[in-house]
Amino acid sequence: MTTPSSPTALRRRQIGLALAGFAIAGTSQAQAPQQLRIGSLVPRNSPYHQQLLVLGEAWRAAQGGQGRFTVFTDGSQGGEAEMARRMRIGQLQGALMSVVGLREIEPGIAALQNLPLLFRGWDEVDHVREKMRPAMEQRFADRGFVVLGWGDAGWVRFFSREAAVRPDDYKRMKFFAWGSEPEQQAIMKSLGYTPVPLETADVLPSLQTGMISVVPSTPYFALASQVYDTAPHMLDINWAPIVGALIVTKKAWDGMAPAVQQALRTAGEQAGKQMRTQARAEVDEAVAAMKKRGLVVHTPNAEQMREWNALAEALYPRIRGSMVPAETFDEVFAHLKAFRASRGK
Repeated sequence: MTTPSSPTALRRRQIGLALAGFAIAGTSQAQAPQQLRIGSLVPRNSPYHQQLLVLGEAWRAAQGGQGRFTVFTDGSQGGEAEMARRMRIGQLQGALMSVVGLREIEPGIAALQNLPLLFRGWDEVDHVREKMRPAMEQRFADRGFVVLGWGDAGWVRFFSREAAVRPDDYKRMKFFAWGSEPEQQAIMKSLGYTPVPLETADVLPSLQTGMISVVPSTPYFALASQVYDTAPHMLDINWAPIVGALIVTKKAWDGMAPAVQQALRTAGEQAGKQMRTQARAEVDEAVAAMKKRGLVVHTPNAEQMREWNALAEALYPRIRGSMVPAETFDEVFAHLKAFRASRGK
């Protein structure tokens, strides 16, 4: 027989406490997190916001209606670089971001958005993204993030206060530029353009005060934010696609039960698909709506288009290795070349 104070009894108590602690830890890991805070720049009540709310309901349903799901819209959590920082310190558990924010985590993703006039249509964007997707998602995972779904938000067009059609027309104007992309600003300056680094929330007031005079924007954002009111001239070229993804931190992901993870991944894939479908339809719809309200659309002729293509060709060597890692840059061009060859293009 042993007494409570004997070494054997103490050892048993220690083992018991250790096992109890292990059981508690295992239970907490199997439980879904009680809070999922998602940051975004998307406008409140926009289709993108609605898709995130649908995803949130799927997440809550998978854990029996438990947990609090919050979407922060309109950049209320800061720009995309700031949202990436907030995820790293646990203030956000996820974000819907474009390449501007995603490249803060995985620089290679910039290849899908920062190559002007490269993609001739959504079929090319989709093909290259799917080819690169497995390796890209693995690199995000290695950096502590899980990709739930891929989306896009339309083609970037140039909205300006004054009419402009040729590349040189824009050299007398001041461009909105992402504050988190100093490489882009340096390239623009080297080519004779004037970038003004800002965040999305600063676009409209900066346009109205004359601090900037050109905004590279998707038609949907220009309509939703009323950019076109102050910048009523749109250049009708597909400069680049806005590509994005919905991600969550691996810490939040690992805290979910397997069934909750599966439900969230399924909902994320569906949300990404819906966002892509909506964004592509909204390009023409948004332009038509703005034209009714005074937007003037300028379509370059063949000679002017050659000037734009020449500018893009001049940009590629500057982008490779600075804005886009050289290896990823080359991979995009290789996938695109093979795809066009298979289509006889």
